[in-house]
Parts: sequence; C-alpha cells; structure tokens
Amino acid sequence: MDKTTKEKIEAAAFRGLVEHLQRRSDVQNIDLMNLAGFCRNCLSKWYLAAATDTGLDMNYDQAREVIYGMTMDEWKRDYQHEATPEQKNQFKETKPLHAVISGH
Repeated sequence: MDKTTKEKIEAAAFRGLVEHLQRRSDVQNIDLMNLAGFCRNCLSKWYLAAATDTGLDMNYDQAREVIYGMTMDEWKRDYQHEATPEQKNQFKETKPLHAVISGH
C-alpha cells in the first residue's frame, strides 16, 4: 500500500472514531479512560500535536472542539456528569495504563 492510500484510510478511520464519539455523548470520558486508557481529551491532544507538527496554529480548545463537535462549555453543560467515587477509584487504579501524550 502506498503512503497516500494509507493516509487516506487512516484519516477515514479517524473521522469514523470522532463521529462515533460525538454520537455517544452518553459515554463519559472517565469511563473511556477506565476501560480503554484514552478519552476525547487525549484524542484532542493527539490532534493538537499533529496540527502543531504540520505548522498549523491551533490551541487546545480548538482541537477539543474538533473532537467534541462543540465547545467544552457546551459539552460540560449538556453531557458531562460528576464522576462517582467508584469511577474515580478505578481511574486511579488504571492510571499506569492510560495513554502517553506528549506534553501531558
């Protein structure tokens, strides 16, 4: 597979993941972290790092808006719930398995 085709396929897969996460607003980031070791914020940070690496002037809030499909304030208002003590405990226990993100 040539590089251009590979990048097109990867980009389509990424768009599918972002669309899925935007549709699944019922899934809290802490649950994603606890189960998969990454969340929408991690994806936003990877997106920002990639944008920065290509020379694009972007900040974290802009990157999060791409991933969330709305501003962080809108997301928090409409979808974010307070984490339960159990979720917070599991977060601490699974922390060694969380995604490694440059600059974080």
